[in-house]
Amino acid sequence: MGHYDAIVIGGGPGGYIAAERLGQAGRQVLLAEKDALGGTCLNVGCIPTKSLLNTAKLYAHCRAAAPFGVDAAATVDWPRAQAWKAEVVAKLVAGVGAAEKRAGVTVARAPATLLGPGRVEVAGAVETSDHVIIATGSVPARPPIPGTQDNPQVVDSTGLLAIEQLPTRLAVIGGGVIGVEFASLFAALGVPVDVIEMLPEICPFMDAELAAKLRRALTGVTVHTGCQVQRVEGGRVVFADAAGKEQQVAADLVLLAVGRRPRVDGWGAREAGLDVTAQGVTADATMRTNLPNVWAVGDVTGQSLLAHAAYRMGEIAAAHILDPAAALRRGQRFRRHTVPWAVYSLPEAAGVGLTQAEAEQAGHAAASVTVPLALSGRFVAEHGFRAPGAVKLVADRQTRAVLGVHLLGPAAPEQIWGAALALELEVTVDDLRETVFPHPTVSEGLREAAWAWEPQPAADRSQQQKK
Repeated sequence: MGHYDAIVIGGGPGGYIAAERLGQAGRQVLLAEKDALGGTCLNVGCIPTKSLLNTAKLYAHCRAAAPFGVDAAATVDWPRAQAWKAEVVAKLVAGVGAAEKRAGVTVARAPATLLGPGRVEVAGAVETSDHVIIATGSVPARPPIPGTQDNPQVVDSTGLLAIEQLPTRLAVIGGGVIGVEFASLFAALGVPVDVIEMLPEICPFMDAELAAKLRRALTGVTVHTGCQVQRVEGGRVVFADAAGKEQQVAADLVLLAVGRRPRVDGWGAREAGLDVTAQGVTADATMRTNLPNVWAVGDVTGQSLLAHAAYRMGEIAAAHILDPAAALRRGQRFRRHTVPWAVYSLPEAAGVGLTQAEAEQAGHAAASVTVPLALSGRFVAEHGFRAPGAVKLVADRQTRAVLGVHLLGPAAPEQIWGAALALELEVTVDDLRETVFPHPTVSEGLREAAWAWEPQPAADRSQQQKK
């Protein structure tokens, strides 16, 4: 038994970054993780998925290179792609361990149970601390669809990442980020894919206009929206379409990609007295829970199930543990509306802030504009005139404050940080107009959107023109 300044339960992005920040500040920290460091993101989520998506994109680019003067004969070696994925994961996991060691963090590869404020059982021993940070992450959601339990042809994202050979056909239940990325990955490799989505459109968090553009751009993917899955029979998915008529698709594998849920069971949350709801462990904007000096970060809070959101939450918790007064002065709070999202499909998409509909629901007098990326010289030079790509800018008509930015096209996730910063700094459309964008770049699409934005909605302009 030992005493620490902080004990962190969970070694995913939120947990390991919080431990690292505290360790770098000279605090004695114990990080307990029963599996590999890096959590879902690094081991069976973001990183392995992007490794395989890179393989798919390279193959797709080779096949589409002829108009640009390159004739390429490409084949896919799936075992080698899997080996590359495994190498990437192993090296990055080792890198996390090395970073924790440099920060002086003690890592326990063992399960941990919260006993109460300042008391955690780790590998059978009770450890004490001034602070406890909960970072237990999330697990794949498993809705009670008949035929999905104990069916070897039904896999979650973890299972699909581990397959040893490509399927001849894939069915995906769920058209969110996970479903769309895997659908895009396998379709790019020549595997026909069906996506069955319950809602009227894929990626419901996206701006509706760009979500529709993304759906139409998913080559090799048949999307069935407004459909309710009724049962799965082996590799056959039976569903009711939008008109209520029974339909079915057959595949070698069925991916169950209906999202994830906070992992609130198995580590003593309720027994210790934490406030746990259907959304996860309750935490405020500084990541404090209802228990004194017990903090919660990342997916387990249910506030945002994104790795970069977990990073930010971990840093906020660490800042308030190290110096609460300074953290408050600096405004160290979790601002959900400035957390960007990204979809690494073909094409890619990203966004931050409010959609037009969300802005109006929030009471803003909002106006938006959508411009094609074909206005960017570099986009046309590298992707042609017909490639899908767009930028949508949402701003307040009265204050001209930027409320949301939504991107569809190459490198969208690499660009969205600038829009996130714009929301953090509460910039206006005029500020964007006065910003110098490098030329030629795809990012100039945002500049074009800023100059194309008008403070009046189209209906108002139409009425004025009639007068």
